[in-house]
Amino acid sequence: MKPFRYVRASGIVSACASAAEPAAKFIAGGTNLIDLMKMHIETPAHLVDINALPLAEIEETPEHGLRIGALVTNSTLAADMRVRRHYPLLSQAILAGASGQLRNKATTGGNLLQRTRCPYFYDTTKPCNKRVPGSGCAALAGLNRMNAVLDVSDNCIAAHASDMAVAMTALDARVETVARDGTTRTIPIDALYRAPGDTPNIETVLAPGELIKSVMLPPAPAGLQVYRKVRDRASYAFALVSVAAIVAHDNNHVQAARVAFGGLSYKPWRSADAEAALAGAALTRASFDAAGTAALKNARGYGHNDFKIPLARRTLRATLASAAGVI
Repeated sequence: MKPFRYVRASGIVSACASAAEPAAKFIAGGTNLIDLMKMHIETPAHLVDINALPLAEIEETPEHGLRIGALVTNSTLAADMRVRRHYPLLSQAILAGASGQLRNKATTGGNLLQRTRCPYFYDTTKPCNKRVPGSGCAALAGLNRMNAVLDVSDNCIAAHASDMAVAMTALDARVETVARDGTTRTIPIDALYRAPGDTPNIETVLAPGELIKSVMLPPAPAGLQVYRKVRDRASYAFALVSVAAIVAHDNNHVQAARVAFGGLSYKPWRSADAEAALAGAALTRASFDAAGTAALKNARGYGHNDFKIPLARRTLRATLASAAGVI
């Protein structure tokens, strides 16, 4: 590990100002960053420890939603009775990720900003535009089984790794941030992530030193919430495909539906096409299959990950059936 400076932040604005310096990083749980530093993939010159900041509370909002502090751990969030009762999708997604030990350390803000697990991003002997801009993308013609199939580019086909962020996307979460000059803004979670385009090394719309302060959940949506994760083994594995679904229905037809995928794109993928196909649809296998066809109509496989496209359709069908209570 390369030498670095370390400071414990005592205030939010001063922390942002420190982290805006060149080659500076925030650190909280460190479950992803420390590993990347050990492998010389991340080489910050300055670490700003934010654990002492007052950002570890879950609060009810006047609108009957929740404000989740950026330092709330994954374990705490998944176990909170308000989350379990009103946002079970979020609890299910968190518990599907990592181990109990990691969830005890990993934070809400850090989970949203975790880096891809593309093997070529981690292999410093191979080209990777995300790690070394302009070097190329070894995954395009390599072992790309875990990589993305939706809305990526020939410069990068890395997939976002978070389970929690998929549920947050289906729940219409908003991210509250603080900039180095103290100004704040609120970003819809779907707008937080940048498409790889020609600059896959720039992963979010956050400015240098901009800190995620909290995540806002609106009032719980109507309908049954289900998270389904397909992976190579039953635990401690990232998703090949995951689906977050919320379905409100009468006895025979969908009244409203939300669908988000994990493992398929550079970000948690909210599928407006699937939701449009489900609007007013009958609670049948044919309707659920039609939603899957709509959701994956623009998907592109790169060889080893071609199987993700039919797998995503089948996973969506099973998740919708479960959320609709027809299985």
